[in-house]
Amino acid sequence: MAVIHRTTLKPTKLELLTAWLPSRPWYHGGAEGPRLTRAGGFRLDDPQGEVGIEFMVVTDASGPGPTAYLAPLTYRGAPLDGAEHALVGTTEHGVLGRRWVYDGCHDPVLVAESAALIEGRAQAQAQSLTDTPDREVTRAHAGEDPVPAVFTAVDDTREHTELSAPDGTVLRVLRTLRPAPDGTPLPEPGASGHVAGAWDLPDGTRAQGLMVLLLTPPPAP
Repeated sequence: MAVIHRTTLKPTKLELLTAWLPSRPWYHGGAEGPRLTRAGGFRLDDPQGEVGIEFMVVTDASGPGPTAYLAPLTYRGAPLDGAEHALVGTTEHGVLGRRWVYDGCHDPVLVAESAALIEGRAQAQAQSLTDTPDREVTRAHAGEDPVPAVFTAVDDTREHTELSAPDGTVLRVLRTLRPAPDGTPLPEPGASGHVAGAWDLPDGTRAQGLMVLLLTPPPAP
């Protein structure tokens, strides 16, 4: 169980993301850089209790219209070997000391727990409360086979990040979030599983939408 500490981060998460987002192919904001506010998200627990896992939603007001981005992040007490390209930055935590913050799509702990969440073996936790399930996060899995826990390839596009498992299963993280038209996220055509969550819109209303999709290859003939 992750413990949420009421303390400081220097630099803050928003400051780290403000510097990092413009380097991403799915950033659509203004050339002067993003203007970010926190909009929502949720956490997952690392079964080993070593890695912080957060799916953070931020709203950027720098473009022609507000854009909600999903930033899966992991927080580690030491560098993750081989993940220098995925480092968002380092920050000083008022209780835990220096933390290395990574794009969680490149962190095997976040990927494995995302698969467990889709399959129903993990419970989404409230973003800012200890030991409190997030009831706004929903998940579904229509397949009969277990969801792979290891995804080895990452491909960033202008809208999402795709992770591929050796059997051809794809985990698609939607980077640019869109509210469900009727307020209720529905399964995506062709997807065998998904995670949906909620975030705040600039007008103060609450939106819900898909965040992660599971795409399973068709059976061999």
